[in-house]
Amino acid sequence: MSMTDPIAVFRMEAAELFEQIESGLLDLTHRLDDKDQIDAVFRGLHTLKGSGAMFGFDALAAFTHHCETAFDRVRKGEKPATSELIAAVLAAQDHMRALVDRPTDDHGNIGDVLLSQLQRAVEGDAPVTAPAQAVAVEPVTKAVKGGANTWRIRFSLPVNAMVNGTNPLGLLDELRDLGECRIAVNTSAVPSLDVLVPTDLHLSWDVTVTTDQPRSAIDDVFIFVLDDMQLDVETLTDGAAAAAEPAVLAEQPASVAQPVGAVVPEVSAAPVSAPPAPAVERETPNANDARQAKAAENVRVPAERLDELMDRVGELVIAQSRLRQLASSSMDLQLRSVSEEIERLSGELRDTMMVLRMVPVGSLFGRFRRLVHDLARETGKVIELVTEGETTEVDKTVIERLADPLVHLVRNSIDHGLETPEERRAAGKEEAGKIMLSARQAGGEVIITIKDDGRGINRERVRAKAESSGLIQPGAVLSDQDLLQLIFAPGFSTAAQVTNLSGRGVGMDVVKKTVETLRGAIDITSHAGQGSDVSLRIPLTLAIIDGLLVRVGTGRYVIPLSAVEECLELSLEEDLRSRGRSFISLRDSLVPFLRLRDLFRTGTKPDAHQKVVVISTGTERVGMVVDQIIGDHQTVIKSMSKLHHDVATFSGATILGDGSVALILDVAHLVAAGQQQEAQVRAAG
Repeated sequence: MSMTDPIAVFRMEAAELFEQIESGLLDLTHRLDDKDQIDAVFRGLHTLKGSGAMFGFDALAAFTHHCETAFDRVRKGEKPATSELIAAVLAAQDHMRALVDRPTDDHGNIGDVLLSQLQRAVEGDAPVTAPAQAVAVEPVTKAVKGGANTWRIRFSLPVNAMVNGTNPLGLLDELRDLGECRIAVNTSAVPSLDVLVPTDLHLSWDVTVTTDQPRSAIDDVFIFVLDDMQLDVETLTDGAAAAAEPAVLAEQPASVAQPVGAVVPEVSAAPVSAPPAPAVERETPNANDARQAKAAENVRVPAERLDELMDRVGELVIAQSRLRQLASSSMDLQLRSVSEEIERLSGELRDTMMVLRMVPVGSLFGRFRRLVHDLARETGKVIELVTEGETTEVDKTVIERLADPLVHLVRNSIDHGLETPEERRAAGKEEAGKIMLSARQAGGEVIITIKDDGRGINRERVRAKAESSGLIQPGAVLSDQDLLQLIFAPGFSTAAQVTNLSGRGVGMDVVKKTVETLRGAIDITSHAGQGSDVSLRIPLTLAIIDGLLVRVGTGRYVIPLSAVEECLELSLEEDLRSRGRSFISLRDSLVPFLRLRDLFRTGTKPDAHQKVVVISTGTERVGMVVDQIIGDHQTVIKSMSKLHHDVATFSGATILGDGSVALILDVAHLVAAGQQQEAQVRAAG
């Protein structure tokens, strides 16, 4: 059994903390006085600093300490939250990611520069803070001001606290940061050496601290360990504070500057006395029980294990298909019964597995809030990001591959599509441009749309650029969709000059290639002065689908069942009458159809009773003529070889029960071919 790498666990938790911090910062840009968000960002930074120090990421802990201090001042009302502060912390967070991913690299003076920006955002023209290269944050004992309170804090942590990553010395250091502090340790619960477990914690502490900070500052020290610890906090009068001093076993005077971890306290076998105090405030340790119970319901599983399990389920589906084929040719009723039962169970297992792999697109859309925020500052444009359909679920593999194409599309919409505030006012538009990301499910596809309300695509410039680049002949007749699709050609760009955002003609080419590898398609519409819509039609999953198994000639093919609308019979007489037209009348509408026998050049004669399978993508429909409909088939999708990569008619292959291979038809390509055929017939009159 392999042990879990603690550093890998920390990096996963740090990634989640970065997402939480970034989300809170971006929310703050809209509501700078939102105290809940300010507290959430502070807690995230505090946790990141503590966890980083615990796992040996000292540079991260030292750097994060400065950001935490800045938000602590905002949280206490000493400084306001500003857009400059948020931008500075967002930039600092990128450096924190680098310190997590590459802790041993030489990051130069990036940390110092970022801390200077942070200092200016907090203090204006105040001097730059200490460099971030320090490995540990040196605790500073604050001077006691008038009106300070004396608190007595008695606490003990659970026995397994250190095993779970809690360092009590860090808590004591934070208490010393609050003001003059005296610390006593109680060792009465420490067992004898013959039964002592070195990783267990049996100590408790009695701390007296005098500070001008409120009670909430003490609570914040223990904010992440409150649920499992014992904590008593009392306010002391002068007399009570004096009475408490004899009980102090290990003093830390205010003048001592070393961390608590450097102090070895004297050992006492007697418990610390607890004199009565006039005012006592006690913590309730189970304040977050409900939240913890909910968190305990979730289990973190590496994505690789899900992929491996998906492969096993796929092999099981193929084996079940073989069993069903054997049972169908046998007269053994028991064998047929077992086959049906296994088919049901494997289908349920497949459906459960598919649900495990599905993730909401909201996890993808959330990444673009930061991108839009940064590009708005860079371009000087006012941009509003709107998202819809975040709960739409897609296979996790699809989500991972769509991230880069969507980045290119959003950057392109902001740079080429949206106008500057001055141009928008002159055009009678609102000053803020809008970028909308939406997702919806249509059959076996998910349609992700990137829409802007900018200037739209200049078709004349696209045509001129395409002609000058040799992509099309001068004066060539193109449909509007074909003309707009030229922007996805390699190296194509209408930008007058190369900028950080665009102009190299690479991004849109990446979009097209990625979507094609996902067996998807791109639709684009644009209206001058109103904006553009780019829709990506992507399969919901790349693993297992329900398919309709058909025969054309002697070959068998699979049609994704989610795209099938209905099946009709096409007699030989009707087939002969429709020669040259290739249309069928379906409820008062003409639907074009393709003869797969001719398309695949089977060289066989048609069956007497052919079938027309009507498929659709979105609002477009087309029929496919096949010789026989064999039935439904659980299809495990296998990738095509590199030799067949350019065959657009097929999107993959699958293994049938008898071990033979059936090709999976690319529905989007066939529908497009059918619509093109219809357009040619209509043009011919």
